[in-house]
Amino acid sequence: MSHTFQHIALSLALVCLSPVAMAQQVGGENRSAGAITPEMLSDMQQSNKHCNTWKALQTAAASNSIDHLARRQSNSNQMIRQFNTETRMQNITDQESSGRCWMFTGFNVLRADYAHRRADSVRVSLSHSYLFFYDQLEKANIFLEGIIATADKPMEDTRVRYFFRHPLSDGGAYNGMAALVDKYGVVPAEAMPETYSTDNTSRMSALIKSKLREYGLKLRKMHAEKAKMKDIRAEKATMLQTIYKMLALCMGEPPQRFTYAIRNSSGYEVDAPREWTPQEFYMELRGGKPLAGSYIMVMNDPRRPYYKTYEVDLCRHTWDGANWCYLNLPMEEISQMAIAQLKAGRKLYSSYDVGKFLDRTKGFADLENYDYATLLGTDFPMTKAERISTFDSGSTHAMTLTGVHLDSEGKPVQWKVENSWGASWGQSGCLIMTDRWIHEYMFRLVVDKEFVPANILEMTKQKPMLVSPEDPLFAIDD
Repeated sequence: MSHTFQHIALSLALVCLSPVAMAQQVGGENRSAGAITPEMLSDMQQSNKHCNTWKALQTAAASNSIDHLARRQSNSNQMIRQFNTETRMQNITDQESSGRCWMFTGFNVLRADYAHRRADSVRVSLSHSYLFFYDQLEKANIFLEGIIATADKPMEDTRVRYFFRHPLSDGGAYNGMAALVDKYGVVPAEAMPETYSTDNTSRMSALIKSKLREYGLKLRKMHAEKAKMKDIRAEKATMLQTIYKMLALCMGEPPQRFTYAIRNSSGYEVDAPREWTPQEFYMELRGGKPLAGSYIMVMNDPRRPYYKTYEVDLCRHTWDGANWCYLNLPMEEISQMAIAQLKAGRKLYSSYDVGKFLDRTKGFADLENYDYATLLGTDFPMTKAERISTFDSGSTHAMTLTGVHLDSEGKPVQWKVENSWGASWGQSGCLIMTDRWIHEYMFRLVVDKEFVPANILEMTKQKPMLVSPEDPLFAIDD
């Protein structure tokens, strides 16, 4: 093809382009400059021709999982099964197909503390469906109140979009569990058993989200039409009645009173049966003290200055509750507080990016479990801070920290958690993690103030810096 003919053909093609395509061609940089060219594609295709094992690798990768091919089979031999610092084992729970790990983990700590206070003579199973009912109702109210608070802002506003994008979820964090039990109490599992929709939350959640978005638009319309605030809130109350009905149909209605006898691990009654309210039962578990003010939340976020406090905007489970506040600390100091509480026989709420380098069949997490670099012919050099900043890593799952194995110098080697994926998973429902993995993929820990050094406790009194809930590290645990 001649140069002149090419020029004519190009001119005719430009005439036929849509206005958008024309803008891409003539408005600023020509986008073809960033396109994949035939030359680039040829280089890609030729880049592996010199590798004699390329075809074999390609065949293997097409027929097997990447984890199976990259697994270092001998690395599981490094797993420690007998820990020299470990709390008493309790029955393993199963959150099924739900995002309630934060509640399961919080309840694990709550019931373990009760058993510890009573010298391990009791075993209590708590109703997750009871508290989940109120969690969903409270989150619906948070959404509707958020819509009212931002009703004068356009739909394109960042915060308005945040509310409509996240009207409801089944995930959460420890501060949410604490606020809910302080407000609504707890009941034993027998008083409000699990239902299909508590074990499988997606369909119920989707329908309630759709209803809430509809309600959000209605409240915004009322505001635009200059309705009085008392009328807007009256309409909101009517909306919440519908949400309550939807929850009650799917989950059952929460009991206001129930009869229950405290039992030991063998099932024998250690206390006489009596009638309880949820708040009375909660106070029994807590020894008469609410959770509020009894703990601190710490986090390892290497992107931000250590020894500073932060508050996550809108990260709460009740509209009238407090946002999640935490102290940012190096992993070494977080580890020392965890060790102190474990040595006292007390379990802890903790959360992780659990999917990274996890051998699910063995329940073992270690940085050397898989050699992805060799298999794929590249490396993965990002730091923890870089992974967080780019949404490559963040807290995804809460588990109950139950043990640590210390070397002769008292330094942690491996850690153990009780998970909420059923007793048949991993190590009889537990997960073992090396300390080097913990440094890279652990993020949050809740520590009883009894085990917090005075200087760290003083740091928690700082005025916190407000951070956005859209931050990559503050996705809720599920």
